[in-house]
Amino acid sequence: MSTPIKVAVLGAHGRMGTAAVKAITAADDLEVVAALGSKDSLDAVLEAGATHIVDLTVPSASEANVTFAVENGLHAVVGTTGWDAPQRERLEATLEQHPEVGVLIAPNFALGSVIATAFAAKAARYFESVEIVEMHHPNKVDAPSGTAARTAELIAEARREAGVPAAPDATTKELPGARGADVDGIPVHAVRLRGLNAHQEVLLGAQGEQLVIRHDSFDQSSFMPGILLGLRTVASRPGLTHGLDGYLELGL
Repeated sequence: MSTPIKVAVLGAHGRMGTAAVKAITAADDLEVVAALGSKDSLDAVLEAGATHIVDLTVPSASEANVTFAVENGLHAVVGTTGWDAPQRERLEATLEQHPEVGVLIAPNFALGSVIATAFAAKAARYFESVEIVEMHHPNKVDAPSGTAARTAELIAEARREAGVPAAPDATTKELPGARGADVDGIPVHAVRLRGLNAHQEVLLGAQGEQLVIRHDSFDQSSFMPGILLGLRTVASRPGLTHGLDGYLELGL
């Protein structure tokens, strides 16, 4: 039997981090060697002999955590949302100095969500209108969600490639935010409601018909297969991969 991958979990005491520690511990080919909270020193990652990190912290800490990992030759699987384009560009510049290191930044680790987003991007080429509604628990700190932003970006890219014009919208008078956030030309609406976990609908409309692509994550266990897949794959994919779809053979 091969030596288990040695993993340090950052943000190990949050809901996602707790579930990740449990899932990694249960995997025969993975080993949790460090479980860090917000006040723990990153030096503990190196002292524990980790070769991989899972970053499940907060947007204000994530970039520094991942940069530390890359500079020390550690592969990183990142579930913290809020990474913008300038942050990813800075990370890619750091990775150029460490070409053997792989980093996966995944807005969502639920395999069903990744597949739903891929389906939505494909379908959006053929529908006149498209909007996104994402629904989460009220403790989520960012809006719209990273998943919704990623979905909007992929949909917009697919529509540009297909030459699809902007969706019709006769709105000339509105309260601020009534039409949602504009993410690359796609309206994205964020709901924060007690009792929800993580849910997304992509609404596509054409003359006389509507297609709704919906994904629901009911608890943190839905994200664990994607995190494990990321840990098992990231070392073989040097550089930055944005989105778990980069590790899936979707054939779309």
